[in-house]
Amino acid sequence: MVKILKGNIVFTETPKEFKVYENNYIVIEDGKTKGIFDELPSEYSNINVIDYTDKIIIPGMNDLHCHAPQFRNLGMAMDKELLPWLNSYTFPEESKYESTDYAKNMYPKFVKEMWRAGTTRASVFATVHKDSTRELMNLFEKAGLGAYVGKVNMNMNCPDPLLEETFKSLEDTEEILKEYSNKDSIVKPIITPRFVPSCTSDLLKGLGDLCIKYNVPSQSHLSENLGEIEWVKELEPKSKFYGDAYKQYNLFGQTPTLMAHCVYSSDEEIELMKENGVTVVHCPASNFNVGSGISPVRKLMNNGVKVSLGSDISGGHSLSIFDAIVSAIQVSKLWWVNSDKEYDFLTLSEAFYMATKSGGSFFGMVGSFEEGFEFDALVIDDCNLNHDNYSILERLERFIYIGDDRNIVDRYVQGNLIKEPIFC
Repeated sequence: MVKILKGNIVFTETPKEFKVYENNYIVIEDGKTKGIFDELPSEYSNINVIDYTDKIIIPGMNDLHCHAPQFRNLGMAMDKELLPWLNSYTFPEESKYESTDYAKNMYPKFVKEMWRAGTTRASVFATVHKDSTRELMNLFEKAGLGAYVGKVNMNMNCPDPLLEETFKSLEDTEEILKEYSNKDSIVKPIITPRFVPSCTSDLLKGLGDLCIKYNVPSQSHLSENLGEIEWVKELEPKSKFYGDAYKQYNLFGQTPTLMAHCVYSSDEEIELMKENGVTVVHCPASNFNVGSGISPVRKLMNNGVKVSLGSDISGGHSLSIFDAIVSAIQVSKLWWVNSDKEYDFLTLSEAFYMATKSGGSFFGMVGSFEEGFEFDALVIDDCNLNHDNYSILERLERFIYIGDDRNIVDRYVQGNLIKEPIFC
Protein backbone atom coordinates (compact mmCIF):
# COMPACT_ATOMS: atom_id res chain seq x y z
CA MET A 1 0.00 0.00 0.00
CA VAL A 2 1.26 3.46 -0.97
CA LYS A 3 0.58 6.76 0.83
CA ILE A 4 1.87 10.18 -0.16
CA LEU A 5 2.05 13.19 2.15
CA LYS A 6 2.97 16.73 1.15
CA GLY A 7 4.39 19.26 3.59
CA ASN A 8 7.50 20.72 5.17
CA ILE A 9 9.51 17.61 6.01
CA VAL A 10 12.08 17.85 8.81
CA PHE A 11 14.24 15.18 10.47
CA THR A 12 17.77 14.52 11.76
CA GLU A 13 19.74 11.88 9.92
CA THR A 14 22.68 12.70 12.23
CA PRO A 15 22.80 14.71 15.47
CA LYS A 16 24.72 17.51 13.74
CA GLU A 17 22.01 19.01 11.54
CA PHE A 18 18.41 19.01 10.43
CA LYS A 19 17.34 17.88 6.98
CA VAL A 20 14.66 20.24 5.67
CA TYR A 21 12.50 19.67 2.58
CA GLU A 22 10.13 22.58 2.05
CA ASN A 23 6.70 21.56 0.72
CA ASN A 24 8.00 18.26 -0.66
CA TYR A 25 6.32 14.91 -1.10
CA ILE A 26 7.14 11.92 1.09
CA VAL A 27 6.16 8.52 -0.29
CA ILE A 28 5.37 5.67 2.12
CA GLU A 29 5.14 2.09 0.91
CA ASP A 30 3.96 -0.67 3.24
CA GLY A 31 4.48 1.56 6.25
CA LYS A 32 8.05 2.56 5.37
CA THR A 33 9.56 5.66 3.81
CA LYS A 34 10.28 5.14 0.12
CA GLY A 35 11.63 8.59 -0.70
CA ILE A 36 11.26 12.37 -0.55
CA PHE A 37 10.64 14.30 -3.79
CA ASP A 38 10.24 17.93 -4.75
CA GLU A 39 8.30 16.78 -7.81
CA LEU A 40 6.20 13.63 -7.58
CA PRO A 41 7.44 10.85 -9.93
CA SER A 42 5.00 9.88 -12.66
CA GLU A 43 4.57 6.37 -11.26
CA TYR A 44 2.67 7.91 -8.33
CA SER A 45 0.52 10.28 -10.40
CA ASN A 46 -2.69 8.30 -9.84
CA ILE A 47 -2.37 8.19 -6.06
CA ASN A 48 -4.18 10.76 -3.92
CA VAL A 49 -1.88 13.07 -2.00
CA ILE A 50 -2.61 13.87 1.64
CA ASP A 51 -2.01 17.60 1.53
CA TYR A 52 -0.31 19.15 4.56
CA THR A 53 1.05 22.11 2.63
CA ASP A 54 2.71 24.64 4.95
CA LYS A 55 2.45 22.26 7.92
CA ILE A 56 5.57 20.61 9.38
CA ILE A 57 6.02 16.83 9.24
CA ILE A 58 8.49 15.41 11.77
CA PRO A 59 9.25 11.92 13.15
CA GLY A 60 7.17 10.75 16.09
CA MET A 61 8.54 11.12 19.61
CA ASN A 62 10.07 8.14 21.44
CA ASP A 63 9.81 7.95 25.24
CA LEU A 64 12.35 5.39 26.43
CA HIS A 65 11.57 5.55 30.16
CA CYS A 66 8.27 6.08 31.94
CA HIS A 67 6.18 4.46 34.67
CA ALA A 68 2.58 3.94 33.56
CA PRO A 69 1.16 3.21 37.03
CA GLN A 70 2.51 6.51 38.33
CA PHE A 71 0.25 8.49 35.98
CA ARG A 72 -2.13 9.45 38.80
CA ASN A 73 0.78 11.04 40.69
CA LEU A 74 1.75 13.31 37.81
CA GLY A 75 2.75 16.72 39.16
CA MET A 76 2.70 15.59 42.81
CA ALA A 77 5.32 15.08 45.52
CA MET A 78 8.02 17.12 43.80
CA ASP A 79 9.43 18.17 47.18
CA LYS A 80 11.09 14.84 48.01
CA GLU A 81 14.27 13.01 47.08
CA LEU A 82 14.19 9.70 45.24
CA LEU A 83 13.97 7.09 48.00
CA PRO A 84 11.49 8.96 50.26
CA TRP A 85 9.45 9.76 47.14
CA LEU A 86 9.27 6.05 46.25
CA ASN A 87 8.16 5.01 49.71
CA SER A 88 5.69 7.82 50.34
CA TYR A 89 3.95 8.08 46.97
CA THR A 90 5.07 5.64 44.30
CA PHE A 91 4.85 2.27 46.02
CA PRO A 92 1.42 2.94 47.57
CA GLU A 93 0.02 3.90 44.17
CA GLU A 94 1.57 0.92 42.38
CA SER A 95 0.08 -1.43 45.00
CA LYS A 96 -3.40 -0.54 43.73
CA TYR A 97 -2.69 -2.31 40.43
CA GLU A 98 -3.19 -5.68 42.06
CA SER A 99 -6.75 -4.92 41.03
CA THR A 100 -7.22 -5.25 37.27
CA ASP A 101 -10.31 -3.09 37.65
CA TYR A 102 -8.05 -0.28 38.86
CA ALA A 103 -5.72 -0.90 35.91
CA LYS A 104 -8.66 -0.83 33.50
CA ASN A 105 -9.66 2.55 34.91
CA MET A 106 -6.23 4.20 34.98
CA TYR A 107 -4.18 2.75 32.11
CA PRO A 108 -6.50 4.00 29.32
CA LYS A 109 -5.98 7.54 30.65
CA PHE A 110 -2.22 7.06 30.51
CA VAL A 111 -2.25 5.70 26.94
CA LYS A 112 -4.51 8.53 25.75
CA GLU A 113 -2.22 11.10 27.33
CA MET A 114 0.78 9.53 25.60
CA TRP A 115 -1.04 9.73 22.27
CA ARG A 116 -2.00 13.35 23.00
CA ALA A 117 1.61 14.29 23.76
CA GLY A 118 2.79 13.02 20.37
CA THR A 119 4.64 9.93 21.61
CA THR A 120 4.41 7.19 19.03
CA ARG A 121 6.66 4.59 20.75
CA ALA A 122 7.65 4.06 24.36
CA SER A 123 9.42 1.74 26.75
CA VAL A 124 7.25 1.47 29.83
CA PHE A 125 7.42 0.10 33.37
CA ALA A 126 4.16 -1.47 34.55
CA THR A 127 3.96 -3.04 38.05
CA VAL A 128 4.71 -6.45 39.55
CA HIS A 129 1.18 -7.54 38.67
CA LYS A 130 0.99 -9.89 35.68
CA ASP A 131 -2.66 -9.36 34.73
CA SER A 132 -2.49 -5.56 34.97
CA THR A 133 0.64 -5.63 32.81
CA ARG A 134 -1.28 -7.60 30.20
CA GLU A 135 -4.01 -4.98 30.34
CA LEU A 136 -1.50 -2.22 29.55
CA MET A 137 0.04 -4.15 26.66
CA ASN A 138 -3.37 -4.80 25.14
CA LEU A 139 -4.32 -1.12 25.43
CA PHE A 140 -1.17 -0.04 23.59
CA GLU A 141 -1.93 -2.54 20.84
CA LYS A 142 -5.52 -1.35 20.54
CA ALA A 143 -4.34 2.27 20.36
CA GLY A 144 -1.87 1.48 17.55
CA LEU A 145 1.13 2.82 19.45
CA GLY A 146 4.43 0.96 19.62
CA ALA A 147 5.75 -0.08 23.02
CA TYR A 148 7.96 -2.29 25.09
CA VAL A 149 6.10 -3.00 28.33
CA GLY A 150 7.77 -4.54 31.35
CA LYS A 151 6.24 -6.45 34.25
CA VAL A 152 8.32 -5.05 37.10
CA ASN A 153 10.27 -7.48 39.32
CA MET A 154 10.87 -6.85 43.04
CA ASN A 155 11.49 -9.42 45.79
CA MET A 156 13.13 -7.28 48.49
CA ASN A 157 13.28 -3.76 49.89
CA CYS A 158 9.75 -2.81 48.97
CA PRO A 159 6.38 -2.74 50.78
CA ASP A 160 4.71 -6.09 51.45
CA PRO A 161 1.88 -5.56 48.92
CA LEU A 162 4.51 -5.39 46.13
CA LEU A 163 6.88 -8.03 47.47
CA GLU A 164 7.21 -11.00 45.13
CA GLU A 165 8.41 -14.53 45.80
CA THR A 166 11.39 -15.21 43.53
CA PHE A 167 10.02 -18.25 41.70
CA LYS A 168 6.60 -16.63 41.17
CA SER A 169 8.19 -13.42 39.88
CA LEU A 170 10.16 -15.37 37.27
CA GLU A 171 7.21 -17.62 36.43
CA ASP A 172 4.89 -14.67 35.81
CA THR A 173 7.55 -12.91 33.73
CA GLU A 174 8.13 -15.98 31.58
CA GLU A 175 4.40 -16.42 31.06
CA ILE A 176 4.21 -12.93 29.55
CA LEU A 177 7.30 -13.61 27.43
CA LYS A 178 5.75 -16.77 26.00
CA GLU A 179 2.48 -15.00 25.28
CA TYR A 180 3.80 -11.81 23.65
CA SER A 181 7.38 -12.30 22.41
CA ASN A 182 6.49 -13.94 19.10
CA LYS A 183 3.21 -12.13 18.61
CA ASP A 184 2.96 -10.10 15.38
CA SER A 185 2.66 -6.78 17.12
CA ILE A 186 4.59 -3.57 17.76
CA VAL A 187 3.87 -4.10 21.46
CA LYS A 188 6.48 -6.39 23.02
CA PRO A 189 7.63 -7.45 26.50
CA ILE A 190 10.85 -6.23 28.10
CA ILE A 191 12.61 -7.63 31.18
CA THR A 192 12.26 -5.07 33.97
CA PRO A 193 14.03 -5.44 37.31
CA ARG A 194 13.11 -2.20 39.05
CA PHE A 195 16.70 -1.70 40.16
CA VAL A 196 19.39 -3.73 41.92
CA PRO A 197 18.25 -2.78 45.47
CA SER A 198 14.82 -4.33 44.86
CA CYS A 199 16.08 -7.67 43.49
CA THR A 200 18.06 -10.49 45.09
CA SER A 201 20.94 -12.06 43.21
CA ASP A 202 18.79 -15.12 42.44
CA LEU A 203 16.09 -12.97 40.88
CA LEU A 204 18.57 -10.93 38.85
CA LYS A 205 20.20 -14.12 37.56
CA GLY A 206 16.84 -15.59 36.63
CA LEU A 207 15.84 -12.45 34.75
CA GLY A 208 19.13 -12.37 32.86
CA ASP A 209 18.65 -16.01 31.92
CA LEU A 210 15.21 -15.16 30.53
CA CYS A 211 16.73 -12.33 28.47
CA ILE A 212 19.09 -14.80 26.83
CA LYS A 213 16.55 -17.62 26.48
CA TYR A 214 13.93 -15.46 24.74
CA ASN A 215 16.33 -12.90 23.22
CA VAL A 216 14.40 -9.98 24.70
CA PRO A 217 15.68 -6.57 25.86
CA SER A 218 15.92 -5.30 29.41
CA GLN A 219 15.43 -1.97 31.16
CA SER A 220 16.22 -0.61 34.59
CA HIS A 221 17.69 2.32 36.55
CA LEU A 222 21.37 3.12 36.94
CA SER A 223 23.42 5.54 39.08
CA GLU A 224 20.53 7.94 39.63
CA ASN A 225 21.28 8.87 43.23
CA LEU A 226 24.42 8.79 45.40
CA GLY A 227 22.66 6.98 48.23
CA GLU A 228 21.42 4.36 45.76
CA ILE A 229 24.97 3.77 44.49
CA GLU A 230 26.27 3.18 48.02
CA TRP A 231 23.39 0.82 48.68
CA VAL A 232 24.30 -1.24 45.61
CA LYS A 233 27.90 -1.52 46.84
CA GLU A 234 26.58 -3.14 50.02
CA LEU A 235 24.18 -5.46 48.23
CA GLU A 236 26.54 -6.58 45.44
CA PRO A 237 30.05 -6.41 46.99
CA LYS A 238 31.60 -8.56 44.25
CA SER A 239 30.72 -5.99 41.58
CA LYS A 240 33.18 -3.24 40.68
CA PHE A 241 30.45 -0.63 40.24
CA TYR A 242 26.68 -0.35 39.77
CA GLY A 243 26.59 -1.24 36.07
CA ASP A 244 28.92 -4.19 36.66
CA ALA A 245 26.28 -5.67 38.99
CA TYR A 246 23.82 -5.81 36.08
CA LYS A 247 26.53 -7.19 33.81
CA GLN A 248 27.11 -10.18 36.12
CA TYR A 249 23.52 -11.25 35.49
CA ASN A 250 23.35 -10.70 31.69
CA LEU A 251 21.36 -7.48 32.11
CA PHE A 252 23.85 -4.98 30.69
CA GLY A 253 24.01 -5.21 26.93
CA GLN A 254 23.99 -8.97 26.46
CA THR A 255 20.63 -8.20 24.86
CA PRO A 256 19.53 -4.62 24.00
CA THR A 257 19.47 -2.65 27.24
CA LEU A 258 18.05 0.66 28.46
CA MET A 259 19.48 2.25 31.58
CA ALA A 260 17.71 5.36 32.86
CA HIS A 261 19.43 8.38 34.42
CA CYS A 262 23.19 7.65 34.74
CA VAL A 263 23.67 10.89 36.65
CA TYR A 264 26.71 9.66 38.59
CA SER A 265 28.19 7.03 36.26
CA SER A 266 31.93 6.57 36.75
CA ASP A 267 34.40 6.53 33.88
CA GLU A 268 34.54 2.73 34.21
CA GLU A 269 30.77 2.48 34.01
CA ILE A 270 30.65 4.76 30.97
CA GLU A 271 33.28 2.63 29.22
CA LEU A 272 31.31 -0.54 29.93
CA MET A 273 28.13 1.05 28.55
CA LYS A 274 29.99 1.91 25.37
CA GLU A 275 31.53 -1.56 25.04
CA ASN A 276 28.21 -3.33 25.62
CA GLY A 277 26.05 -0.97 23.56
CA VAL A 278 23.86 0.04 26.50
CA THR A 279 21.52 2.96 25.75
CA VAL A 280 21.30 5.69 28.36
CA VAL A 281 17.86 7.23 28.83
CA HIS A 282 18.24 10.85 29.90
CA CYS A 283 15.32 12.04 32.04
CA PRO A 284 16.18 15.66 32.84
CA ALA A 285 12.89 16.75 34.43
CA SER A 286 12.85 13.78 36.78
CA ASN A 287 16.49 14.31 37.74
CA PHE A 288 15.88 17.81 38.99
CA ASN A 289 12.39 17.14 40.39
CA VAL A 290 13.62 14.40 42.78
CA GLY A 291 16.92 16.15 43.42
CA SER A 292 19.23 13.64 41.78
CA GLY A 293 21.42 16.02 39.79
CA ILE A 294 22.38 16.52 36.15
CA SER A 295 23.34 13.68 33.85
CA PRO A 296 26.61 14.46 32.00
CA VAL A 297 25.07 13.87 28.58
CA ARG A 298 27.85 15.53 26.58
CA LYS A 299 30.45 13.42 28.36
CA LEU A 300 28.45 10.27 27.62
CA MET A 301 28.10 11.21 23.95
CA ASN A 302 31.78 12.14 23.65
CA ASN A 303 32.62 8.69 24.96
CA GLY A 304 30.51 6.93 22.34
CA VAL A 305 27.46 6.09 24.49
CA LYS A 306 24.05 6.23 22.79
CA VAL A 307 21.65 8.60 24.58
CA SER A 308 17.87 8.84 24.24
CA LEU A 309 15.18 10.73 26.17
CA GLY A 310 12.53 9.72 28.69
CA SER A 311 9.69 11.49 30.48
CA ASP A 312 10.08 9.30 33.59
CA ILE A 313 6.66 10.13 34.88
CA SER A 314 5.90 10.70 37.63
CA GLY A 315 9.39 11.74 38.66
CA GLY A 316 9.05 13.82 35.55
CA HIS A 317 5.99 16.06 35.53
CA SER A 318 5.11 15.87 31.84
CA LEU A 319 4.61 13.08 29.31
CA SER A 320 5.69 15.39 26.50
CA ILE A 321 9.03 14.47 24.95
CA PHE A 322 9.07 17.98 23.48
CA ASP A 323 9.29 19.18 27.08
CA ALA A 324 12.12 16.68 27.59
CA ILE A 325 13.97 18.15 24.59
CA VAL A 326 13.75 21.62 26.13
CA SER A 327 14.78 20.40 29.58
CA ALA A 328 17.71 18.44 28.16
CA ILE A 329 19.07 21.55 26.47
CA GLN A 330 18.53 23.68 29.57
CA VAL A 331 20.27 21.33 32.02
CA SER A 332 23.12 20.79 29.54
CA LYS A 333 23.76 24.51 29.77
CA LEU A 334 24.01 24.23 33.56
CA TRP A 335 26.48 21.37 33.12
CA TRP A 336 28.39 23.50 30.61
CA VAL A 337 28.69 26.35 33.11
CA ASN A 338 29.59 24.08 36.02
CA SER A 339 32.27 22.32 33.97
CA ASP A 340 33.97 25.65 33.24
CA LYS A 341 32.66 25.23 29.69
CA GLU A 342 34.63 22.02 29.15
CA TYR A 343 31.56 20.17 27.89
CA ASP A 344 29.49 21.96 25.23
CA PHE A 345 25.76 22.22 25.82
CA LEU A 346 23.34 20.39 23.55
CA THR A 347 22.13 21.91 20.30
CA LEU A 348 18.51 21.64 19.22
CA SER A 349 19.39 19.15 16.49
CA GLU A 350 21.20 16.92 19.01
CA ALA A 351 18.30 16.90 21.48
CA PHE A 352 15.81 16.34 18.66
CA TYR A 353 17.93 13.44 17.38
CA MET A 354 17.89 11.89 20.87
CA ALA A 355 14.08 12.05 20.86
CA THR A 356 13.69 10.65 17.35
CA LYS A 357 16.37 8.57 15.62
CA SER A 358 18.44 7.66 18.68
CA GLY A 359 15.43 6.65 20.76
CA GLY A 360 13.67 5.12 17.78
CA SER A 361 16.61 2.85 17.02
CA PHE A 362 15.71 0.74 20.07
CA PHE A 363 12.60 -0.30 18.11
CA GLY A 364 14.45 -0.93 14.83
CA MET A 365 14.59 1.43 11.85
CA VAL A 366 12.46 4.08 13.51
CA GLY A 367 12.79 7.82 14.11
CA SER A 368 13.90 9.16 10.73
CA PHE A 369 12.56 9.67 7.22
CA GLU A 370 15.46 7.95 5.50
CA GLU A 371 14.55 5.28 2.97
CA GLY A 372 13.47 2.03 4.62
CA PHE A 373 12.59 3.58 7.99
CA GLU A 374 9.18 2.85 9.42
CA PHE A 375 7.00 5.91 8.98
CA ASP A 376 6.23 7.22 12.46
CA ALA A 377 5.35 10.88 12.14
CA LEU A 378 3.65 13.92 13.60
CA VAL A 379 2.03 16.67 11.56
CA ILE A 380 2.41 20.10 13.16
CA ASP A 381 0.15 23.06 12.42
CA ASP A 382 1.79 26.11 14.02
CA CYS A 383 -0.41 28.80 12.46
CA ASN A 384 -1.53 29.98 15.91
CA LEU A 385 2.12 30.68 16.81
CA ASN A 386 2.33 33.57 14.31
CA HIS A 387 4.82 31.79 12.06
CA ASP A 388 5.00 34.41 9.30
CA ASN A 389 8.53 35.38 8.23
CA TYR A 390 10.18 32.50 10.11
CA SER A 391 12.20 29.74 8.46
CA ILE A 392 10.98 26.15 8.76
CA LEU A 393 13.58 25.41 11.43
CA GLU A 394 12.71 28.54 13.36
CA ARG A 395 9.06 27.48 13.27
CA LEU A 396 9.96 24.01 14.53
CA GLU A 397 12.03 25.43 17.39
CA ARG A 398 9.22 27.78 18.40
CA PHE A 399 6.75 24.88 18.39
CA ILE A 400 9.05 22.79 20.59
CA TYR A 401 9.44 25.62 23.10
CA ILE A 402 6.05 27.35 23.10
CA GLY A 403 3.65 25.02 21.28
CA ASP A 404 1.68 22.10 22.71
CA ASP A 405 -0.41 19.09 21.71
CA ARG A 406 -3.07 21.33 20.14
CA ASN A 407 -0.57 21.96 17.34
CA ILE A 408 -0.33 18.22 16.54
CA VAL A 409 -3.02 17.65 13.93
CA ASP A 410 -2.16 14.07 12.91
CA ARG A 411 -0.08 11.15 14.15
CA TYR A 412 1.22 8.18 12.16
CA VAL A 413 2.75 4.87 13.27
CA GLN A 414 4.13 2.49 10.64
CA GLY A 415 2.34 4.57 8.03
CA ASN A 416 -1.06 4.22 9.74
CA LEU A 417 -3.00 7.29 10.80
CA ILE A 418 -3.57 6.93 14.55
CA LYS A 419 -6.73 8.61 15.81
CA GLU A 420 -7.40 9.35 19.46
CA PRO A 421 -7.80 6.01 21.25
CA ILE A 422 -11.33 5.14 22.32
CA PHE A 423 -11.52 2.47 25.01
CA CYS A 424 -14.89 1.00 25.92
